[in-house]
Amino acid sequence: MRFVGIDPSTKTGLVILEDNKVHTAIEVTSKEKRDPHRFMDIAKTVMKYITDHDVICIEGFSYSSRGAAVSVQYGIGWILRSELIKAGLNYYDVPPSSVKKFATGRGNVKKDAMVLPIYKRWGFEHSSDNVRDAFVLAQMARALNGQAELTKFQEEALKKIS
Repeated sequence: MRFVGIDPSTKTGLVILEDNKVHTAIEVTSKEKRDPHRFMDIAKTVMKYITDHDVICIEGFSYSSRGAAVSVQYGIGWILRSELIKAGLNYYDVPPSSVKKFATGRGNVKKDAMVLPIYKRWGFEHSSDNVRDAFVLAQMARALNGQAELTKFQEEALKKIS
């Protein structure tokens, strides 16, 4: 069984855990400049890595964010979800605060504050915060399948997942 974490963005984080090891840890981008073609290209690339038996967690939308980049993140996020559904795949939608809480014990930390807790808990490091988030999402998918020992704060983080 494989556990997949997806952090949708213009640099989409994708992590796949297989046999308790990192099988894939990449940042998916597109050379396409036109939107929504760029969104579709990112989604198509991500879908090449997904199999029918994967347990998938995708980071939900940050509803408090502002600026032009928000519409881009929504576009990529919705197209990815649409592709997963078209492929007949189920996924868990994980609020950004739950990703942070699962990794650090607090749901409102800055991205940089996640680096050390992720390394200490799982021994994983990566230069991209998108890939680090995707790694935590993949760990959450593992936990949702009962394949991880959890702290109290991790159990609380999982309760917010739809």
